Amino acid sequence: MKNLAIGLLLACCFNFLTNAQELNTNPILSPWAEKVDANNPLPEYPRPQMIRDNWSNLNGSWDYAILEKGTALPSEFQGKITVPYPVESYLSGVMKPVGASKELWYRRTVQVSNNQRRGKVLLHFGAVDWEAEVFVNGKSAGKHQGGYDPFTFDITDYLNRSQQQEIVVRVWDPTDEGPQPRGKQVNRPRGIWYTPVTGIWQTVWLEFVPETHISALKVIPDWDNGAFAIQADLNTVQENMKWLVQAFDGEKLVGQGEAGTDQAITLKINDPKSWSPDEPHLYDFQVKLMRGNRVVDEVKSYGALRKIEIIYDENGMQWMALNGKALFQYGPLDQGWWPDGLYTAPTDEALLFDVEKTKELGFNMIRKHVKVEPARWYYHCDRLGMLVWQDMPSGDMGNVWESKPGIYRKGLDRERTPESEAIFTREWKAIIDAFHHFPSIVVWVPFNEAWGQFKTKEITEWTQAYDPSRLVNSASGGNFELEGNKLVGDIFDVHNYPDPVMPSPDLFGKVNILVLGEYGGLGLPVEGHTWQEKDNWGYQSFKNQEELWIRYQKLIADLKYLMPKGLAAAVYTQTTDVEVEVNGLMTYDRKVIKFPIEAMRKLHKELYK
Repeated sequence: MKNLAIGLLLACCFNFLTNAQELNTNPILSPWAEKVDANNPLPEYPRPQMIRDNWSNLNGSWDYAILEKGTALPSEFQGKITVPYPVESYLSGVMKPVGASKELWYRRTVQVSNNQRRGKVLLHFGAVDWEAEVFVNGKSAGKHQGGYDPFTFDITDYLNRSQQQEIVVRVWDPTDEGPQPRGKQVNRPRGIWYTPVTGIWQTVWLEFVPETHISALKVIPDWDNGAFAIQADLNTVQENMKWLVQAFDGEKLVGQGEAGTDQAITLKINDPKSWSPDEPHLYDFQVKLMRGNRVVDEVKSYGALRKIEIIYDENGMQWMALNGKALFQYGPLDQGWWPDGLYTAPTDEALLFDVEKTKELGFNMIRKHVKVEPARWYYHCDRLGMLVWQDMPSGDMGNVWESKPGIYRKGLDRERTPESEAIFTREWKAIIDAFHHFPSIVVWVPFNEAWGQFKTKEITEWTQAYDPSRLVNSASGGNFELEGNKLVGDIFDVHNYPDPVMPSPDLFGKVNILVLGEYGGLGLPVEGHTWQEKDNWGYQSFKNQEELWIRYQKLIADLKYLMPKGLAAAVYTQTTDVEVEVNGLMTYDRKVIKFPIEAMRKLHKELYK
């Protein structure tokens, strides 16, 4: 395995150096790049919220070709690509741009034994950016649009009689030439806008399931009553079936229930324990689909008892409360980019690293900024006790940004086409469905700084109604829509660099939660650890770590001044440097942490008192 990793590293270095000028990058790598096994990258089970034992990971070496858009199913391919790293990334072994006029093709043969095909064979994709069509043995098995939500095709009827099956995937991604959600990706990276990401960027896997099986699981915590509401969906309706759930605290059975397959189960927990950043307690679930006394299908899952809500203090001010108590939420803006994998962390250890270091630095929250992560990232947040604000990836930009409330001007709302609106709403719903499970997510953020913002009230109210178990930050940083003297949504979120500010508590504190959704941005380029050698930038730049630390302590002192006035949360920019942006707590390669860990954790502890 070590030799395979070294071989991948040498091959990627050659491709990196030959393509670096075209993609305008320097070959800085994270410590995990050399640990990637090209034949078995990211081998972990990708769906921790619903686990089965009978599966096969398809990550690894695939054939690839970049061809003109509209090309028929190709028979010849141009080389090898390591899935699931984007084709533009170092770890893909390719490092080539694609663009709106071309399509990226993948091909791989897989083995499916007779035993594995006794029931249904499902082909899962964690995420593909943006439009993907999947062919199995030359026939189209389905098409999916959406760069951030997982999707599945039942390929049972497309399998041939032999054990060897051919899978081909066609991908088209217009990046910023199309209306689709694409976050910080642009064809000409600069400033806060980064390298495009095209193609498969999360795990691909086969799952072998019974003819009738559990297709989805929804777990809703009922913290007030120490219970869970649990609903399982089946791929097909069958009579004379029931399902049962058992909850375990470690190895101890603490709750169980059963119901017909068309009913939800209320699972009461004995001696319930709350989940919080200080004590992230999780319960394990076993979910069984039964026909009489026979187990038809079985999955494992988990859940946590926690409640996020608005509460009022003695002055009528609104606060965010976790499990009935006000808690100041403080964390970094987290872009989730990597110098070697772009959207894709090199390994699961790397994916975990950012969450662990954020926790060690004394933060209790992360704002996941205009990107969605693989399910395992949220699982790590659940395990470690990290609150998450989840942004919707932005797209179809071009409207005016107005950062002040109560100001009306032309162009605040983006005039999106019906197709563009449908693309946004379909993917936003798919993201909420896919990640509803994770208790760490406490806030949904549909819009940021006006980027493609449209029909704010309608989108916000739909989100609130669709998931009433979380708060909604309707418009982070501007283009606020008012209803009387109240902003649409639960939260009034202002941005300011570098110093802390807050909305007026006298005007808004009794009608909205007041937060500082972005601030800071203190920049420090570290020689040998930057994306490019010069022209890196921060919102306020420093020459060394000592100066940076002194300035950061001043920011925290100013933040503490605002908190008694009603500031309920703040987001510091940012977790890591990203490309030419050097505002990170860590360098882009994660090799240098720019702040003293123990001192920063002690400083942050004062915020939660």
